[in-house]
Amino acid sequence: MASTSSDCSVEDVAKAAKFAFESSQLLPPDARSLALERIAERLEANKVPILAANSEDMQAAQVEVDAGRMSNAMLKRLDLGRGDKWDAMVNGVRDVASLADPTGVVTYATELDDNLELYRVTCPIGVLLVIFEARPEVVVNIAALAIKSGNAAILKGGKESNRTTLLLSKVIAEGLAQTSLPSTYIQAIQTRAEVSALLALDQYIDLVIPRGSNSLVKSIQNNTRIPVMGHADGLCHVYLDESAESEKAVRIVVDSKTDYPSACNAVETLIVHTSLLNTVWPEVARALLDAGVRLLCDSETLSALFASPSPHEGLGSNVSPATESSYRTEHLDLTLSVVTLPSVHAAIQFINAHSSHHTDTIVTESEQAATIFCRGVDSAGTFVNTSTRFSDGFRYGFGTEVGISTGRIHARGPVGLEGLVIYKYMMRSKADKGHIVGEFGVGEGKKSYKHAPINATVPF
Repeated sequence: MASTSSDCSVEDVAKAAKFAFESSQLLPPDARSLALERIAERLEANKVPILAANSEDMQAAQVEVDAGRMSNAMLKRLDLGRGDKWDAMVNGVRDVASLADPTGVVTYATELDDNLELYRVTCPIGVLLVIFEARPEVVVNIAALAIKSGNAAILKGGKESNRTTLLLSKVIAEGLAQTSLPSTYIQAIQTRAEVSALLALDQYIDLVIPRGSNSLVKSIQNNTRIPVMGHADGLCHVYLDESAESEKAVRIVVDSKTDYPSACNAVETLIVHTSLLNTVWPEVARALLDAGVRLLCDSETLSALFASPSPHEGLGSNVSPATESSYRTEHLDLTLSVVTLPSVHAAIQFINAHSSHHTDTIVTESEQAATIFCRGVDSAGTFVNTSTRFSDGFRYGFGTEVGISTGRIHARGPVGLEGLVIYKYMMRSKADKGHIVGEFGVGEGKKSYKHAPINATVPF
């Protein structure tokens, strides 16, 4: 995997990526799947040294956390050995390899005239510049999706994961070296200065995908002409509707907050219907406090907790009044903002005003309320009776994801392979003399367009 150095300028990297993309377009899809299998094999063979490098990154990061220069949430994102993250990363590569080729798919086909056919066919975007913080597995996730979808990629990880990402990059390069794909298909850079230079090279780079903090995404959006796909915050909500059942509410809220608090799809604000203040809400609060969650409550939910006949022992230390800023904060830890509202319509208005349009859930037994919520909330994911943590490319069956998009471009929500392809129009005349526009129109001797649907298979 190439990286910039004194002998290789940033523009050289961008040019190499563009050339690699263009030269790879005539390779069969099987070549891309084979590359992913080789990469998965090399990852497995290098698990011990990769996790050792990650451990060194973690130790260095802990020093930064202890000094107050890094958050615990960032530290957790850095840990490649946490839970099943390693296995999920490697399995994700193979899952992507086994997925259907997203390119060359006909999405529209019509006959404009006898022997004149038009096809709309999916194709790769081009060269991706992917910038991310902390999570080293993103190197592998992005590489897998880019390769499978026929896109070249330039990757920039955070300095806090340099040891891990450099070794992962090396392993990916080893896998690519065993295939027919260009060696510069996936490249890595190391510094912010290189990122700044690449953001100006819109003649070579087709899409920027930032994964990280609000400040990172906003900075990139404000400093490039290249289209940007991503999300700045993960301000997710769970709304407990008036018909919400206690056990279901407890399960969904606790999982949404505690399963992985630093993830962008963890819930940050809980909305409680007014009618639940003395019934479901105290039970949900007790379960959250038992799980070590700190609650930032509005006056109504706060009063209901202190008025409880059996108040929780954590009320004094883990329950505080909320402020307006509480509902615009991505806590990324075991902190949850809570607010009371009188209806599903009020909840929708609150979410649309305060959320980052990522993922929001309603807990309800009312089909009408569920329908109103899902249609009214303007987010990439609107769920009914499920944890917000389901908002994930792997869980959706995408194999893995390049990120979560909350924008209004062609891809929204978890972006898998389908989000990394666009389309081109292909037309072919089979007439002896070809076709010209001048033969069509109104009047004597002019032809009209047929626009007749045809078999959706590209004949070339």
